[in-house]
Order: sequence, then structure tokens, then C-alpha cells
Amino acid sequence: MKPDNIPANAAANGTPLPDSAQIIRMATSFWISRAIYAAAALGLADLLAGGPKTAEELALSSSTHAPSLYRLMRTLASIGIFTESGDHRFALNPLGSALKTGAPGAARSTVMAIAGQWMWGAFGEFLYSLQTGKTAFDKVWGMPVFDYLGRHPDEAKLFGDAMIGVHGNEPPAVAEAYDFAPVRTLVDIGGGTGNLLTTILRRHPHLAGILYDLPHVIEEAAAHFVQSGVAERCAAVPGNFFESVPTGGDAYLLSHVIHDWSEEKCLTILGNCRRAMERGGRLLLVEFVLPAGDEPHPGKILDLVMLTVPGGVERSGEEYRALLAKAGFRLTRIVPTASAVSVIEAEAA
Repeated sequence: MKPDNIPANAAANGTPLPDSAQIIRMATSFWISRAIYAAAALGLADLLAGGPKTAEELALSSSTHAPSLYRLMRTLASIGIFTESGDHRFALNPLGSALKTGAPGAARSTVMAIAGQWMWGAFGEFLYSLQTGKTAFDKVWGMPVFDYLGRHPDEAKLFGDAMIGVHGNEPPAVAEAYDFAPVRTLVDIGGGTGNLLTTILRRHPHLAGILYDLPHVIEEAAAHFVQSGVAERCAAVPGNFFESVPTGGDAYLLSHVIHDWSEEKCLTILGNCRRAMERGGRLLLVEFVLPAGDEPHPGKILDLVMLTVPGGVERSGEEYRALLAKAGFRLTRIVPTASAVSVIEAEAA
């Protein structure tokens, strides 16, 4: 395992790596990604939850080839995910424990979705997206990603969990940063199983909420409302935001929705929100707002996923201002949060 005080651009002895070696290290990082995916898919952390095991014991439970599995376990131990004892028994450590089913942070589901076959296949055609501007996912799988997930409920469940894993620190940051005091009814458009909405409702007990998403997406929402203690203040409404959205909200919230779609489809979604809003209503977009220049930001990497998988785009503040204007909104402010996302507030122009 690389000591914490050795920079990522340094060799094991701490000496700086030449530029070529740094590039090669970046390019081969997918080897590690797929090794971790294999551990997640095989449930190796779950198999080790009861105590240390040899590769032979793990192979019996995972239907794998023991010598090959040993090589995987040895590699994962070398990067700190498991530990190997002198008698070649492998055990969990805190990092590996995060891969257990149901562990806080949803790491296993996130790895299986983001490093899994459907995403892997799409990025195999990444050059196609660059050459054509079209989504590689559609080319590889023959349909848009959300249609694919609608037909593959197991993958859709993993994807829903992955959104919690990837964006897990955002809900409390949004609930704390934005002033929801003037809002009485918050409509979460495309809110999935309601993780963000329930976090906001718990932080602001005066609020009532409406969760709006496709029928197969919100199946888990009711149970989540009960677990979160907000069931009496929140309703799950099935529907399609390309057709309409519920009326009666003081504020309409769209978290990581607008970045998924082409400008034409974004204008359809935003237009439906504008028609549903009452006078004085607010539109709230929770999105990455890309900084200018060379400043690093997770949204700049995610933008390549948007290009390749759903066909959407991450935007700067000015780009959001322009998009909102086309939909009949005026951007009023951008509220940063303690996470990487901001709350983009707009009102009808």
C-alpha cells in the first residue's frame, strides 16, 4: 500500500515520476477499477465478514478458480483493500469492509453499477461519442440508458444505490446551504427513491414534499419515507417529466436531472416546470457548476460520462443562465454548498 505521505505522482521510494510514467499510471487505472469490480461482483467482502479465509476457501464459496482468485486477492491486498497474513489467509480491513453489502456509503452497489458491464461497454466506444457527438451507450446497447435501466430492474436498483454512493455527501450540504424557510411545498422532480428530499424534509420540519419520478423508480420511495420519519409530510407521485409535472409546489427541485439530457429535452422539462409553477415559485437545480480554466472539478470528469452514456452535459454558471433564459427563467443566484454541487435558483422571467 502506498504510504499516505507519498504523492500520487511519486514512485514507492518517494522520488518524482517522469511525466511519461504519470500518464501511463493514469491510463492503466482501469486495471484497478476492474479488479475492485470483480471483488464487488463476487461478494468477497461479505465472504470475509466472518473472519479470515484462504483463497481456496473463498473460491469454493464464489465458484472461482482458486489460484486465479489468490492473484486477485494478493493484488487487492497490495493496494489496501484486504490484508494477507503469513499463512496466506485474507481478512477485511476498514477499506475492504466498505465493500460489504449494505455497508454505509453504498460502495458495493456503486462499484457494480459504475464499473459494471453496461458502463464498461459504453466507454469501450468512447471515441464514437467524440467523433459523432452521439451517445456510445445507445450504439452499444441499442437503446438510451434510462430505457435500458427500465428493462433491467436489477441494474436499475444498483444504479439507484450508486447515485446515493456518488452523491451521498450532497443532501445534507444542500439542506444546510439553501434557505428553505419561505418554501411550504417542495416538489422533487426526478428524485429517485427520495434521498435528497427526505434529507431536506428532516432538516426543515415545516416543509411538505412531493416526489415525482417514473413508476419503477419510486417503488422504494414509500418505505424510505417511513424509515426517514417523513411519511406524513411526503407523497410519491408517478409520472414522466417529459409530459408534465405536478402543480401546487412553491419550489421545484431537480437534482442531477438537467445534466442528463440534450438541450432540447432540457427545455421540455424546464417548460413543464414553468407551466406548473404558481406566481412567485422557485426553480432549484442541484448541479455541478463548472469553474473556468484549468481548475480541477469532479464535474469536468463526469461531463465525459454525460457525453458517453445519457447524452447530457455539465455546464458553467453562464451556460446555466443561458439555458434557463431559453426556457423562460431568470437565474437569480447560485448558492455554493459544502459539497461539490451548488443550488442554482431561478424564477419565471
